Amino acid sequence: MKVKRIVANIAAADPARAAVFYQDVLGLDLLMDHGWIQTYGAKADMAVQLSVASEGGSGTPVPDLSIEVDDVDTAFARMKAAGFVVEYGPVDEPWGVRRFYVRDPFGKLVNILAHT
Repeated sequence: MKVKRIVANIAAADPARAAVFYQDVLGLDLLMDHGWIQTYGAKADMAVQLSVASEGGSGTPVPDLSIEVDDVDTAFARMKAAGFVVEYGPVDEPWGVRRFYVRDPFGKLVNILAHT
């Protein structure tokens, strides 16, 4: 398993308010918009992304960090083996990701995901 991408998430009651700052002023592209979450980044280079969300999707809280991996089930098994408590999933979400939530050693809620 290798990490493919890390996405920072910012909780916001109105994610659309991020457009002026991140898109208009900073020039990031709007890469995804589901209403409750908007992801900004560079279309040419996926290394820079930022998500602004009012929820985590499927009624979950907004995670502090999202980490995309190439194999969610291997990551899940490794987390469980290491003794980390999984708080959600793994689950296949309707917007095309398989994911689970786990807390890091500092109490941050981390969304581990792979696109299906």
